[in-house]
Amino acid sequence: MRAKLTYAVTAAVLVFYFLLAGSRGVLLIRHGTLLTVAFGVAVLILPVIGLWFLWKNTQFVRRANALAAELDAEGGLPVDELVRTPSGRIDRASADAVFARRREETEDHPGDWRCWFRLAVAYQDARDTPRARKAMQRAIALHANKPVQAA
Repeated sequence: MRAKLTYAVTAAVLVFYFLLAGSRGVLLIRHGTLLTVAFGVAVLILPVIGLWFLWKNTQFVRRANALAAELDAEGGLPVDELVRTPSGRIDRASADAVFARRREETEDHPGDWRCWFRLAVAYQDARDTPRARKAMQRAIALHANKPVQAA
């Protein structure tokens, strides 16, 4: 719940910033000189890119959370079996061992979104965020394309 609130507040602040920057871009365009119009257009492009990035990131988080909820309902969420240091940080050797098992599981079942989800968690535990995101994107894509089972 706290993470959702933090994300919502951050998104609201960003939207406010984008609106503020966009209004400055419009003011520059209204000034009417060639230079201010060029700057105004450039200033308007930044909020558009920012809003697009915020939208894509929000969609990613919503889809990943939906997969987590579904996997939790099935009882398939990965169990936290990682060894931690006294400060609470994940022990690197422990994360590597869990990662190796998750990678093997995914190699054995490359079409299963559940395996990709658990691999994404293992990547995140190993502090490899770019690969964690790609694995989660793969899980989302596989989940979206899963065949409908007959009742």
